[in-house]
Amino acid sequence: MRIAYVINSLEGGGAAFPVPAVTDVFRDAGHEVAVLALARKDGLGEPPMRAAGLDVRACGIGLRDHLGAYRWLEGELQAWRPTHLWTSLTRATLLGQLVGRRMGLPVASWQHSARLKPANRALLRATRSLSCLWVGDSQFVTEATRASLRIPPERLACWPIFRSDPNAPRATPWRPGEPVKLGSLGRLHPVKGYAELIAAIARLPLEALPPFDLTIAGEGPQRVELEGLIAQHGLGERVRLPGFTADTGAFLSGLHLYLQPSRWEGFCIGAHEAMQAALPVIGSKVGEMTYSIQDGVSGWHTPPESPDALATVLRRALGAPQELSAMGERARGVVLSRYSAEVFTRTGRELLERLQRGGAKA
Repeated sequence: MRIAYVINSLEGGGAAFPVPAVTDVFRDAGHEVAVLALARKDGLGEPPMRAAGLDVRACGIGLRDHLGAYRWLEGELQAWRPTHLWTSLTRATLLGQLVGRRMGLPVASWQHSARLKPANRALLRATRSLSCLWVGDSQFVTEATRASLRIPPERLACWPIFRSDPNAPRATPWRPGEPVKLGSLGRLHPVKGYAELIAAIARLPLEALPPFDLTIAGEGPQRVELEGLIAQHGLGERVRLPGFTADTGAFLSGLHLYLQPSRWEGFCIGAHEAMQAALPVIGSKVGEMTYSIQDGVSGWHTPPESPDALATVLRRALGAPQELSAMGERARGVVLSRYSAEVFTRTGRELLERLQRGGAKA
């Protein structure tokens, strides 16, 4: 097969970063792949794709010019002549479905979100028959896709989008006398819950806890607001926003505890990378974290958008930093077994075979 992998953008984080791992499965199975992005945005997702040897093409047309993007995509596809399309995120899926129908190409479509906007849900429900195969990026998203888009089971599959690496850097256990290092990876966007996290830290009885600091590695439109909240609560010496980091392994290996207070998620690769690094995770009970965090064993769940509940769990974790390393090892064991490279590759190859059969199960 010649598979055109159509994505919304090359923006750092989210759906762009797993592209090298996903397309490795395609290429190792003998298929050709080109990545077509409907926008570049910050472009931080492009270097890993280029490093993986992928053919990457980006549309330079404005985000609101859907007709222009459609024409660009159609032109690129006519020039590259794929046999199949694989789409990721709503805009790429809708335009990919339309071009695919016009060109007579089978379409497989990722779903990465368990909480679609009402308009997007209505559009995807209306066009669901234009994709022969729908793939949820996690158990949680797959179940949500079945319910919200009413996808028949014979055209729905689950492929967890994380490929664990047993050789990834591991965190060093906390030692008495050193500050507890907290951290998070993610866009500075309201959906990630960082405003609630800062509010939770402001509620902590700092004098009763060991020294700690928080680093949020990411960039995004909420930076100014978050900087204002940090200043408002007098947390400038304790909370840092250094910007985007490409070396997530090095960042995570320098932490003792990972935080993911998101309002909603799909798979949430950052939290699973943290578990791979042997870090316990305090995460909202949303998306795949619902299943992968074992509450009180490998981390803690908190309800989303609840600074008080988050502060309570933070106080518990910071009150016993000597227990964090053992919890992190249990988290690592879960992701290495559940999301192994062998499982990732086997699932991907099974879906490629289904796509060649038109999306149907064997």
